[in-house]
Amino acid sequence: MIRSAAAAARTSPQLDVAALADWIDGRLGEPGAPLTATRIGTATGIGNALFELRVGEDSYVLRRPPPVLNDASASNMVREWRILTALEGTPVPHPAPRLLCEDPGVIGAPFLVIGKIVGFTPGFEMPEPFGSDPALRRGLAEAYVDALVDLAEVDWRARGLEGLGKPDGFLERQVPRWLAQLDRYRTRDLPELDFVTGWLERNRPSGSAPALIHGDYSPFNVMVAPAPPPRLAAVIDWDTGTVGDPLLDIGHLVARWTDPGEEPVLTPLPGRPGGDPTRSELVARYARRSGRDVSALPYYACLALFKLGVILEGTYAREARRGVPEEKNSMAVMVPRLMSAAAEFARGERGL
Repeated sequence: MIRSAAAAARTSPQLDVAALADWIDGRLGEPGAPLTATRIGTATGIGNALFELRVGEDSYVLRRPPPVLNDASASNMVREWRILTALEGTPVPHPAPRLLCEDPGVIGAPFLVIGKIVGFTPGFEMPEPFGSDPALRRGLAEAYVDALVDLAEVDWRARGLEGLGKPDGFLERQVPRWLAQLDRYRTRDLPELDFVTGWLERNRPSGSAPALIHGDYSPFNVMVAPAPPPRLAAVIDWDTGTVGDPLLDIGHLVARWTDPGEEPVLTPLPGRPGGDPTRSELVARYARRSGRDVSALPYYACLALFKLGVILEGTYAREARRGVPEEKNSMAVMVPRLMSAAAEFARGERGL
């Protein structure tokens, strides 16, 4: 195997480039093609580690789980691979699946290699011309919704995803499942938690017809084509995807959406004020295009924020165990804010 000097220099504690190069040799590019790896995305989240791979003249992205997981079921590379391969040939924009390695002995964890996407993540930035053009931002918001409609129409059985999830009883399992995860690392009381979980159990709807769902759908998990017209280059981060109730995806999207004059649940929408559709406009578009009953959508918005809060509380607990002071803990305020916002949807104080 021929490697460049840069490959050795860029070896990371989370990536054994020499072992990776030996495993990839001939699977991507010509045998003996030089391989380099560069860590990317360190400022864009707390999930999977990302590396840009250069194999000869071609670029790819490697995804591997973080060194520490909040739960053993998180960052499932095989699950993500199954979904990406099933999405090939569908209208749902996604990274091209290139390689899957299930052997943790190669770099210390299972990993997958996907095609590199050219674009930007709108949860973090809104570059020009999108930042100052209300029409472009509205078109982009509509594209978020349309991708969910297309995703819910994928024939998951025909595409080999039988067994990916358990659609029967999907909603019934959600609160017990996430409370059980929270109990494995809970270190503090969370405001509104008892109200939210009680309300979710008392007000559970009958549910929508099962479909393939993303599980963590927001502008932070899409990439946008860099030039107009507004369109998604890819929906990314599929490791929490499953077969379940698709209204949870649209519920997650609108739960984190900020209407004019509101305090953001997490962060304000990037870009200049004005032009972005409201939550109710996004919901109306989804209902019109999908034909699904969205009358219970406040339930799904509440459930999405409760679930997200539980997941991020794992990060709070991990930092607290390391001795990070409360005022410096990245989730000290964020998780209670999520629970409070979930309660606001339950009480009708944050409308759809």
